[in-house]
Amino acid sequence: MLYFDTAATTPLADEVLASLVETLSTSEIFANPSSIQHRFGQKAAETIAGARLAIACELGCEANDIVFTSGATEANNMALRGIALANVDKGRHLVISAIEHKTILECSASLRREGFEITIIEPNRDGWIEPEHVAHALRPDTLLVSLMHTNNETGVKQPIAEVAQVAEDAGVLFHVDAAQAAGKFKIDLRQTPIDLLSLSAHKFHGPKGIGCLVIPNRRHLRLTPLMYGGNQEFSLRPGTLPTHQIVGLATALSLAAHRRETDLAHVTDLKHQFLEKLCATLPVRLHGDQILCSPYITNFSIDGIGADALINQLSEGLAISSGSACSSGTVEPSHVLRAMGLEGEDLYGAVRVSFSRDHTPMEIDTAVARIVAAVARMRELNQSATQ
Repeated sequence: MLYFDTAATTPLADEVLASLVETLSTSEIFANPSSIQHRFGQKAAETIAGARLAIACELGCEANDIVFTSGATEANNMALRGIALANVDKGRHLVISAIEHKTILECSASLRREGFEITIIEPNRDGWIEPEHVAHALRPDTLLVSLMHTNNETGVKQPIAEVAQVAEDAGVLFHVDAAQAAGKFKIDLRQTPIDLLSLSAHKFHGPKGIGCLVIPNRRHLRLTPLMYGGNQEFSLRPGTLPTHQIVGLATALSLAAHRRETDLAHVTDLKHQFLEKLCATLPVRLHGDQILCSPYITNFSIDGIGADALINQLSEGLAISSGSACSSGTVEPSHVLRAMGLEGEDLYGAVRVSFSRDHTPMEIDTAVARIVAAVARMRELNQSATQ
């Protein structure tokens, strides 16, 4: 069984597992890091402070800019709801795109029900948001623009630097969902004016259940917390901090940064090999701008082949998906591809294959062979059914 659904989650790196076990096994740092009245709590707090600093170094921000969360879903909600609810005296308008993760779309829908106005920008047919469309959507009462860095279904990278400049020039806050980008591409918050950035550790070989919202200008932003009950994380996110998971996040991000260029080159070669061999054998249509597409993700349809049927045929040998993990189990087609203008076979036949640094050229060949064999079986079944 081969796993090619790393956009949903990545396997835990050995180094990260070791850091988790070491943290959980060390008797001096098991305590509550908020209990700094004694040495045990102080040691746990020091461990978290070290992890926070390591994360900040990789993202180009200050250690106290980082607010730990359960992942990007919570961070996204904290960014949108936190800014919206804390700044109603300044406005009630937010701008998002139609290709955002369901986290952003559904959070925005909830804000709309509470009286906020949401402008949703459509992508072009290549799957990216044009910065001038963002500029045209801004109003005097716009509080926030939210745009993902790399699309989780198509892999198309968005013009983050250009949109960040548009937002900064207009005096509007800019939030970036970097779940599919952090650890894979260089993010330097000293170079790009991003006001809030979300990420999840499990997208770059870290543990599930931990992520963060990075707020480079936190001291000057008004942000309403989602929950109440304690003063942890600068009173923005109450609850006992999970020391081992935070260490795992820091270890995974540092490891990813250390080997970023090597991994990018490796995964780029793997994706090229996969597409070259698949397209040479099957009538494949790729979705999304291939120049702007992340090497970690590809999205395509095969003539006459439905996505669900193909995934079922591959279920015992190859794990791929038809889109976002948060939409699994639903029968509705991808909202991302539909926003790009896809319909019919392209929409209902689209599958996502996502790669990681752990994959090998031999596994790529095997994955292609299994897809080709599955398509052949499906066509034989279809032909038999029509005779």
